Amino acid sequence: MDSINQNQPEENFKDLIGQEALDKIKDLAKNAGSCFFCTKIEDGLAFATRPMSPQNIDNDGNFWFLSAADSYKNQQLKADPAVQMLFGSGYSNFLTLYGSGSISTDKNKITELWNPMLKTWFTEGVNDPRITVIKVTPKEGYYWDTKHGMAVAMIKRMVGAVIGETYDDSIEGTVSP
Repeated sequence: MDSINQNQPEENFKDLIGQEALDKIKDLAKNAGSCFFCTKIEDGLAFATRPMSPQNIDNDGNFWFLSAADSYKNQQLKADPAVQMLFGSGYSNFLTLYGSGSISTDKNKITELWNPMLKTWFTEGVNDPRITVIKVTPKEGYYWDTKHGMAVAMIKRMVGAVIGETYDDSIEGTVSP
């Protein structure tokens, strides 16, 4: 059986490395706004996941989160730093990243990342003694996106459906920052 990718008249696979990968990671992650943050990643076993929003994605592609010192995720990261983050935005723009997480109590970084909405979880504000910083450094990932935006992608899909041919504007591949 032929893959759907073989029915397309244009290339829809592109691996990204270096700055091009970093740009794609930042774009897709920022568009999504939040992710499923997964820990306890072990082959064949259920992993732990929870929604989280990165407070920042720096120029090196590191993701920065604020988390409670007594949270399960912090306990799990101390036992095993492996992290997977899953981002999605609408009907396209998906990203999965694997990396390594580390925890710190750097007060300068906490202040830099602080947002007043976080007081919901840290009731004592920016000086709450439970706040920790999680830094996730991505090592590898995979993305699914559109080449020309959702409007063009939808038009191509409609044309393909009408004439019975595959006109998919998607692009996918690995990302290696």
